[in-house]
Amino acid sequence: MTEALPKSKTPESEKITINLGYVDLGQVDLLVAEGFYSNRTDFIRTAIRNQLERHGDAVKQSITRYELDLGLRHFSRPDLEAVQARGETLSIQVLGLAAIAVDVTPELARATISSLHILGALQAPPDVKAALRDRIK
Repeated sequence: MTEALPKSKTPESEKITINLGYVDLGQVDLLVAEGFYSNRTDFIRTAIRNQLERHGDAVKQSITRYELDLGLRHFSRPDLEAVQARGETLSIQVLGLAAIAVDVTPELARATISSLHILGALQAPPDVKAALRDRIK
């Protein structure tokens, strides 16, 4: 039912914005200037990876407890039409990226997706996201 997106269509990352105090930002800039990191983004990515590694066991336990699919999950129109033909619905739970194909209609999405619990990002046409808004946790 799920398949990987073709390599050329797979997003590499999601842009986020953070606010830092001036002193913290200055310290980051100092470490960049001293050559410890190539830029602010490199520092922030490294800090995040270190924290994820530090809490790795807790993350693994939560993934198991919440029965999350890990990674990239793509739902194509034929996937959802097959679900509809069986008279079933999906409860989508993903840690990573859930992608709904651009040719999926809002009606098909509502008929086949009962809930979405996405930790990461949801990539879907705007009208499909709007149609599923009340089903997104």
